[in-house]
Amino acid sequence: MSKDNLIAFQSGESSASFRDALTELVRNGARQIIAQAVEAELQEFLAQYQNLKDEQGRRAVVRNGYLPERTVLTGVGEVEVQVPKVRDRTHNGIKFNSSLLPPYLKRAQSVEEVLPWLYLKGVSTGDFSEALASLLGPQAEGLSASTISRLKAKWIEEHHQWQNRSLSGKRYVYVWADGIYFNIRNESDRHCILVIIGVTDTGVKELLGLEAGLRESELSWKPVLLRLQDQGLKVAPELAVGDGALGFWKALAQVFPSTKTQRCWVHKTANVLNKLPKSQQPQAKSALHEIYLAATKDEADKTFDRFIKTYEAKYPKAVECLTKDREALLAFYDFPAEHWVHLRTTNPIESTFATVRLRTDKTRGCVSTDSIVSLVFKLVQSAQKRWLRIRGFKRLGEVIEGVKFKDGIRVDQLVNSELCQDAA
Repeated sequence: MSKDNLIAFQSGESSASFRDALTELVRNGARQIIAQAVEAELQEFLAQYQNLKDEQGRRAVVRNGYLPERTVLTGVGEVEVQVPKVRDRTHNGIKFNSSLLPPYLKRAQSVEEVLPWLYLKGVSTGDFSEALASLLGPQAEGLSASTISRLKAKWIEEHHQWQNRSLSGKRYVYVWADGIYFNIRNESDRHCILVIIGVTDTGVKELLGLEAGLRESELSWKPVLLRLQDQGLKVAPELAVGDGALGFWKALAQVFPSTKTQRCWVHKTANVLNKLPKSQQPQAKSALHEIYLAATKDEADKTFDRFIKTYEAKYPKAVECLTKDREALLAFYDFPAEHWVHLRTTNPIESTFATVRLRTDKTRGCVSTDSIVSLVFKLVQSAQKRWLRIRGFKRLGEVIEGVKFKDGIRVDQLVNSELCQDAA
């Protein structure tokens, strides 16, 4: 690119023209993608009735033009869409309804997702139209303060309904628990959102529990776990992963006493390092990594003991912080090796809530408990659509069946391997 062209490109008028052209290009692309997706839906619908004939032997369900064009507000502004129609020659009332573009859809889900983000960032309901216009264009002006208020009420109701959903017949093999702190208007005590994510017997991660609590106390966590039982969750998880908050572990022992415990290595590492001078932290951090990345529990025990011998004389508080949870920190060795990456930390929660934490920090106490819980609920619902199944999910059946593992390998396979070696 020449210097003259570069200067022309950077001028205000050219830059604006470029942005407008790019926006229109993206919008046209969105229109084409939507049209293609709806066409694919239509073809699948027509295929269901391809053998249905009318009295004259003709196909009973055929295309019949389009419904009137309408606009849908998406993440790239308003997009004009048309939904095809079908004709039912049997007069049995067969109609085509697109699941992507239902009859009364006015806003795409992407807009629904951006609203709680803005609210958590501290944008008041009265400023939503201006904020959304900068993101979606002037077409967003229809989202008034009253509209946002109605949406917030809807989110609160959706969260209440979700809390009473049935969990009968569900099985969660592993669960992760954590608390997210935030400030509430006119309240001095720090509140937190108590979160539980579980992995089903098919390896799918699901939001299992989410509600407000006072700190991470036993009295806050116990109702969350009891609610899961009331909803029909009768089989205890095999393993629970969490940080050092004693409230959760005390409540877990009362509600699901058979569940084994695994302490999060990320939290533990941070806690231990906080008790060491900065000059010692890099070396200590490497030593801690060496413990939980060891291939076997025996190797982990050796590196564990090495850490104790290295630091116990000068930094006893750091050593005490580590050793008090020794058994719980190494519990993952009794489960399939493919699952270790998921079980050593509360990363499924941490990664999901990293951005949520940033936004709750910026609310400056401007929301009520019900509002912020429902907003976070909507954010997690959105994130959940992109969660992947855990690695080695096919081995979850073995965990459920009670198969014993040592160093991530089935004990019966280890025995057979030793017998073969002895025979050789």
